[in-house]
Amino acid sequence: MGKELEAFDLTRDEAADKLESLAADLRGDGSFDVNVDNRTVHLAPPEDIGMELGVREMSSLLRGDREAFTVKLEWKPE
Repeated sequence: MGKELEAFDLTRDEAADKLESLAADLRGDGSFDVNVDNRTVHLAPPEDIGMELGVREMSSLLRGDREAFTVKLEWKPE
């Protein structure tokens, strides 16, 4: 299995909606599907999962200042 990645631009409200939808899936019955690019992946996280939060601030003369916030959830399938 490989790594799937999809990047797109959203408004703040659209990004919040996406995060809220994923949070609702996590609170659900235990398994859910995630659509990434043109692929649907079935996920079944256990009760306890690992979570990593990251913040990065970047400054570049050519690109200007940028900020990034990363959320990573990780688990071993049961």
